[in-house]
Amino acid sequence: MSLQLQPNFQEAGKRAIRDFSPGDDFYEALIEMHRDLSDEESALVNAKLILLLSNHIGDLAVLREAMALAREGV
Repeated sequence: MSLQLQPNFQEAGKRAIRDFSPGDDFYEALIEMHRDLSDEESALVNAKLILLLSNHIGDLAVLREAMALAREGV
C-alpha cells in the first residue's frame, strides 16, 4: 500500500454533490471536534486521533511516508 495523496474522502451510502464535498464535511467535523477545548485539550485530542487512525492504517511504510511528508518544510 502506498500513501494516497489524491482527495479520497467518501461516506458510505452517500453520493457527493461535488468532488470536494466529503473533504469539506471532514474538515467541518474536525473543527467541531476542537470546539470549546483549550490548546492543551486540542493537542491531546489530535494525538489520540493520530494514534487511532495510525492503528487503523496499520502499514508502517505508509505511516513513515506520511510522517516525512508532514514534516517537510516545518
